[in-house]
Amino acid sequence: MFTGIVESTGTVRAVEALEKGRRLEVATPWEEPLEVGESVAVDGCCLTAVDVEEGAFVAEAVRETVKRTAIGDYEIGRVVNLERSLAVGDRLGGHFVLGHVDAVATVRSIERRGENRYIELSLPASGRPLVAAQGSIAVDGVSLTVLDLTGEGARLSIVPHTWEATNLSDRAPGDGVNVEYDVIARYLKRFMEFRE
Repeated sequence: MFTGIVESTGTVRAVEALEKGRRLEVATPWEEPLEVGESVAVDGCCLTAVDVEEGAFVAEAVRETVKRTAIGDYEIGRVVNLERSLAVGDRLGGHFVLGHVDAVATVRSIERRGENRYIELSLPASGRPLVAAQGSIAVDGVSLTVLDLTGEGARLSIVPHTWEATNLSDRAPGDGVNVEYDVIARYLKRFMEFRE
């Protein structure tokens, strides 16, 4: 489990195709290395470190992960958001993020007004009922508040610190981003399906 508070960014330094998945090597700025088997959120996608060296780790994404996320498009040099899993007793600064990406959304527009940036996302139709104004959503692993809803998705306000500390500043209209809907909304939707 994660919080959506990005610890740092890393850089993809190697990409290898597996039979139906991908193997990524990610350079990190962390002084304390990951342990083999440890979970880490890479752009909001929970991956397991299968190999570790000083300043980097390797993770493998299976077919279903590649299908649901933007990992299939990752190339060497891509900057990714990184967060290690939540430890018992840690502060929860964002919201509960499972690292189970629901879909890839498309950036429709990015607008600057004063210090803030506003990103409009086009969301898959199946996920739109899980998004509420003033609710939470994780975008590339970043815990964000939904500013308002649009016909095809949602508009988000990005404060200067988040813009500078994450890879959101690298995004442009037309880019795909990993989205994870709020876990409470997921369970509520499932509950309502059974009631009907």
